[in-house]
Amino acid sequence: MISAVSESADSYIQFMTVLILFLFVLLVTYWVTKWMAGYQKGQTVRANMEILETMRLSNNKYVQIVRVGKKYLVVAICKDTVTMLTEIPEQDLIISGVDEPKALGFKDVLEKIQKKNFLEKKDGRDE
Repeated sequence: MISAVSESADSYIQFMTVLILFLFVLLVTYWVTKWMAGYQKGQTVRANMEILETMRLSNNKYVQIVRVGKKYLVVAICKDTVTMLTEIPEQDLIISGVDEPKALGFKDVLEKIQKKNFLEKKDGRDE
């Protein structure tokens, strides 16, 4: 009887130890990931170079507008090469005031889908 209680207590202690170690590893992973993201973001911020816009042409081919100093260049980026296509005068560019597009959260996407489904049911398209 005492050995059964002892084994039960040992199992409980072992489970709690594994759970605490798992949570510790998760917290350390989270912290290191946040630290690395901040470090890499700090490394990419430069005063003289900036990627203004990127357009994907295929899986590994892009066209980018890049600001280098006071010049604006259009470059083609492929798997193994980067080719300068042309220089664009600043007055020909439409530079938006927003640096990055707003990332949609899960709630925003869910509300958008629900609204779309509601409108389809209202119009009688849902059969």
